Amino acid sequence: MARKRLKVLGRQEAGTFFRVPTSVLESAAYRTLSMKGKSLLLDLGAQFRGYNNGHLSPSWTLMRQWGWSSKQTLQRALEELLRAGLLEKSRQGGRNRCSLFAFTWLAIDKGTAGAWLDVQPTRVASGLWRRRSEEIAKNASASPIVRAPCPDNRGSDARSAL
Repeated sequence: MARKRLKVLGRQEAGTFFRVPTSVLESAAYRTLSMKGKSLLLDLGAQFRGYNNGHLSPSWTLMRQWGWSSKQTLQRALEELLRAGLLEKSRQGGRNRCSLFAFTWLAIDKGTAGAWLDVQPTRVASGLWRRRSEEIAKNASASPIVRAPCPDNRGSDARSAL
């Protein structure tokens, strides 16, 4: 009864949501992405329905509706996500078929009829992003990001901490 009331009053959001674990967001693979790569990751997340991982399409026709204005920028962002291991190709596109992709922190789903994949559905996520993060961390000469504590509002000590 309470859920129905919230929905009627317009206080409850309807629809799906896109879950990205904080371990992915804190990984070197994600932190080294450009803003375009992060934008494409979120735009592909908008296509995710909870049962269609492996059936995500960054085709120009779809992405133009999401505000992408350059095919080259879209292609570079896609290549960046593939290099970082956050996406993997589940179907190679060709004549009259688009390429399809999957998030690597989720298992690949069986999908719907007519959308055949080049890979088999999985029960466990590939975790490719984790292996790529380890490679990036080994090759990086910079130290990892360390979060500084928030300064107190105690007069001159707070100003000197900045």
